[in-house]
Amino acid sequence: MYLRTLLIVTVLGLLVIFALFNWSAFMSPTTLTFGVGTVEAPLGLILLAIVGLSTLLFLIYIVFLQSTSLLEGRRQARELQSQRELADRAEESRFQQLRAAMESELRNLDIQANESKTEILTRLDALERDMRSAIQQSGNTLAAYLGEIEDRFERLAGSKG
Repeated sequence: MYLRTLLIVTVLGLLVIFALFNWSAFMSPTTLTFGVGTVEAPLGLILLAIVGLSTLLFLIYIVFLQSTSLLEGRRQARELQSQRELADRAEESRFQQLRAAMESELRNLDIQANESKTEILTRLDALERDMRSAIQQSGNTLAAYLGEIEDRFERLAGSKG
């Protein structure tokens, strides 16, 4: 944009220098026809005024375009900021939902672990009781067998003696 502005200023400067060097030709009166009538006026000055007016209108148009562009850019920046904030809130909400879901799942896993632990301990207690009962029965059976063997030995020893 800087190069374009420099080019416009250079062309306008050259036009002003050209007009200054040829000022007498610009100011010489000429008969001009406008279709409905004729006028005696300096043609160079009229053309110079038209160029000046065109330049002024062009500059006004450029200022209008740049201000419109600037306002549009600011509007888009505000909209982008609001969209960014909306996205941040949505992301924060998703994180909170994820956190809540994870906490709920961890609580469920903790409850399941406690239930499994209780169930395993209950089974172990039952197995321990069954094992003690089986050991006691085996001990009683073994004692009965030993008592029976002792009785046989005593009977055999009493019958031989």
